[in-house]
Amino acid sequence: MCENKSTGVTRRSILGAFAATAISAAPFFPGVTAYARGSGDIRKLHFYSGRTGERMNLIYWIDGNYVPESMAEINHFFRDWRNNAVHGIDVRTIDFLAAAHNLLGVNEPYMLLSGYRSPQTNAMLRARSRNVAQNSLHLRGQAADVRLQSRSVSQIARAAESCAAGGVGRYSGSNFVHFDCGANRTWGR
Repeated sequence: MCENKSTGVTRRSILGAFAATAISAAPFFPGVTAYARGSGDIRKLHFYSGRTGERMNLIYWIDGNYVPESMAEINHFFRDWRNNAVHGIDVRTIDFLAAAHNLLGVNEPYMLLSGYRSPQTNAMLRARSRNVAQNSLHLRGQAADVRLQSRSVSQIARAAESCAAGGVGRYSGSNFVHFDCGANRTWGR
């Protein structure tokens, strides 16, 4: 679960950050503790949900602080769409996704296939597929499955792996990449 600190950030300061940041943030650097460094004064996420049709394009981190309103929006966006259960999404997963997206150099939003999963949803998916873990990090808000139309599974996975920030699963047959903030490991092809 993520911890959000009150930052005193106002909508005006967020708009100021947009105005002051006309170009994309600098690339992220690899390393478990350093993968989110070098991003400048802001970090942002750009997502689309194929399940709900919702879009999200927001700044979630400014000057070393997570923006509570943005984190609440992320938590809602990453909810279990089957039953609308909302859970706090671990900021390490959010930073991991943002870092890989930045490395890919695309403006296209990630398509979110799965973020948080309730125990009921995870059990239902496990009954249908042997590829669903019983103790999935999705259950803790620590994982996301995404795709990009303009990039292959291999390209997305290579960017994620270069961050060395957690688990990266390649699901080429289903055209998505799994990101999680668990142990640094890879699987799939």
